[in-house]
Amino acid sequence: MGWAGVCIWFVWQRRINIEWLALGDTDDNMRLMQVRALLAGQGWYDLTNYRLDPALGGANIHWSRLVDLPIAGLILLLQPFIGTVAAEKWACGIAPMLPLAITFVAIALTVRRLVAPAAWPLALITMLTCGSTLGMYLPLRIDHHGWQLACLALTVAGLADPKAARGGLVAGLASAASLTIGLEMLPFCAMAGAVIALRWAWEADARRMQVYGLSLGGGSAIGFALFASNANQAMRCDALTPVWLSTMIAAGALLFILSWVNPEKRWVRFAWAAAAGAAIAGGFAALFPQCLGRPEGVSPELARIWLNNVREARPIYLHPFSTAFPIGALPVIGLIGAGVAAWRARETERFAGWAAILLFLLFAAASLLWQIRVAPAAQMLSVPGAVALAWIIVPWCLAQQSMLVRVFGTVAAFLVLSGVFTGYANNWFPAPKTGGTPSRVNQANANCASLAYTVMLNAVPAATMFTHVDFGPRLITMTHHNGIAGPYHRNERAILDVHHAFMGTPAQFRPIAKAHGAAYLLICPNLAETTLYRARSPRGFYAQLDGGHVPRWLEPVTLPARAPYKLWRIRYDLPDDPVPSVPRLRVRQPG
Repeated sequence: MGWAGVCIWFVWQRRINIEWLALGDTDDNMRLMQVRALLAGQGWYDLTNYRLDPALGGANIHWSRLVDLPIAGLILLLQPFIGTVAAEKWACGIAPMLPLAITFVAIALTVRRLVAPAAWPLALITMLTCGSTLGMYLPLRIDHHGWQLACLALTVAGLADPKAARGGLVAGLASAASLTIGLEMLPFCAMAGAVIALRWAWEADARRMQVYGLSLGGGSAIGFALFASNANQAMRCDALTPVWLSTMIAAGALLFILSWVNPEKRWVRFAWAAAAGAAIAGGFAALFPQCLGRPEGVSPELARIWLNNVREARPIYLHPFSTAFPIGALPVIGLIGAGVAAWRARETERFAGWAAILLFLLFAAASLLWQIRVAPAAQMLSVPGAVALAWIIVPWCLAQQSMLVRVFGTVAAFLVLSGVFTGYANNWFPAPKTGGTPSRVNQANANCASLAYTVMLNAVPAATMFTHVDFGPRLITMTHHNGIAGPYHRNERAILDVHHAFMGTPAQFRPIAKAHGAAYLLICPNLAETTLYRARSPRGFYAQLDGGHVPRWLEPVTLPARAPYKLWRIRYDLPDDPVPSVPRLRVRQPG
């Protein structure tokens, strides 16, 4: 009932966004394109997007089909009743809330097992204060993050399960499903295996590790067989490819063998567990040395120009206080609560569950100092610890004789331990000075992605348009036009070519555009990506276009006056403009 109530509220709150198919992220747009291609008959194992860079064979997308299934199923279910267009909108609105149900159940089970049987409603209430986490389940957030959070929640519930075989099965299958979807949660999957191995070494919990090893290896093999794309059959490092499949099978097999041998002496079990860990790490380093660096495997140039500038890849301390404080407060509270709960449960069987949560949360909190993208997981993992602390403090407040303590103390404890206070605390701190630029960028980001504006481009005959990397997925989703690139690291050449074309000279642009089969040039002034062009190449091609210096081989295409775009047809039959002479600067010699 709680999940249904949250879903109703989400849909009501986002009903306008659903109606306008306001997919706010490039990955959400690409996910819908992947589902459309599947329903249109594209091969199950062919995840190439042929609407991006069609002249050079399309864009290689490294995802799996697993997350496509519920979206495609909802479209097919709704299509006979409301038509294809509306079915797509409502499928994108409903699908992200499905993994929220799994997450709610998993978190409630964890709190029931570790805190108290009656504490689960407080866990769900606390979940509603996790803004970063809930953002992954909002209508239209159809990318894979919500499903991976659900897998992480199930993994934690499995580690906290007092029934060894069931707990090992849930943790192993949840980790395998997460890896099938993507590698973002790989560190947490590795930690789950380490926790189970350490628990076996300490208390000879052989049954849990035995089932976990089988389900991890077997589940990964099934996930690879059913969902790994043709491109993921290669020895790549950024998805469940033969590299990670062989690693998971080897790890699962070693854990199963250790649980079957199960030496009686604790120090022997610890020695075997350490040897197994060293064998897995050493074998991986020896067999797959190319995967010891960044899993994306991009060139230093692409990392410098593009990947290192992704906003979610920046550490929490580089973000404004109004962003960082609400994200970081609850993990701190959860750490304190999990630490206290682990200490109180040190002589009970619940200690292993609390130790796992504490280790997971320590890793997630530390990761915030590296990349803020781990914020949704950090907040979700904070819930059991925050509930444990509230389960101690709130009853103490209610038991006091003073009415002020009973009433105001209880309210204050809830506001602090749930993280709600961060919203009020932000009002006491001044907002960062923007100087007006971010508002223009935000407005451009919203306008250029709006359905009301993108459909204007359909008045132009279908063609390949040379446009910004971040606008490519939205362009192909909302119009009949093709794009050049999207923010996907396997398509390095296309991304670099777009940046080179916009930051280079006008004479350099046309050969690049022609190689990609572009008939039109489309820009959206003040889009966030364009700020990088201007900053890095103030006299480059984009800066000249934005300043009104348009070469004669660009033929303007008339759009409605309110359109946020500038569009030109590229004339390859005209010569380059003459290069203006630039006066040489006279350098003053010292002395």
